[in-house]
Amino acid sequence: MARTKNYNDNDVIEKATALFWKNGYENTSMSSLEKSMGINKFSIYASFGSKQGVFLQSLQCYKNKLLPVVNKLAHSPNGISAIKEYFYDSLAIYSDTPLVNQEPKHFKSKGCLMTNTRGELKGETNALILNEIESFIDYQKQLFIDKLIFEGMNLEQASKKANYLIIAKQAVSIASKVHTLNELNDFIEVTFESI
Repeated sequence: MARTKNYNDNDVIEKATALFWKNGYENTSMSSLEKSMGINKFSIYASFGSKQGVFLQSLQCYKNKLLPVVNKLAHSPNGISAIKEYFYDSLAIYSDTPLVNQEPKHFKSKGCLMTNTRGELKGETNALILNEIESFIDYQKQLFIDKLIFEGMNLEQASKKANYLIIAKQAVSIASKVHTLNELNDFIEVTFESI
């Protein structure tokens, strides 16, 4: 007789996402996943197949957190100002707290889960995870290109600026873990002065 699940997949994936976001992929062990998710490793393997399976579901959970701000960017009638707003919206997600509620000197951020993971993982053993991340980055870049073309740039100019903005966004993610909110605001403002 098959055993019934005593947990909700979405709930345990939310917990796993928080753990991966805090510790990174490599530093998250199966035993820490068991503890955080509140289920045993047999249930983890039965529901998600492997640690990688849990992480891929966690990436989807993270993308769902980003979806409102990505959609806001995609559907904005603005160009460069919409991209700039996307940077600020992303900062709020990295910290799990609206920026207006943050004390500038005590800004707490985990950075972007995808940027953190992309910097951490290498090699073919993690190709599935890296492909998932690259696909999302490519989507962001295309949104940036579309917004820049809307501002009157040609495709070549827009592509170069979009590459610059993708790297700047990743820099903001990494810097958000160690810099104050005021410093991050300055970086974003100066970045967009050059666009």
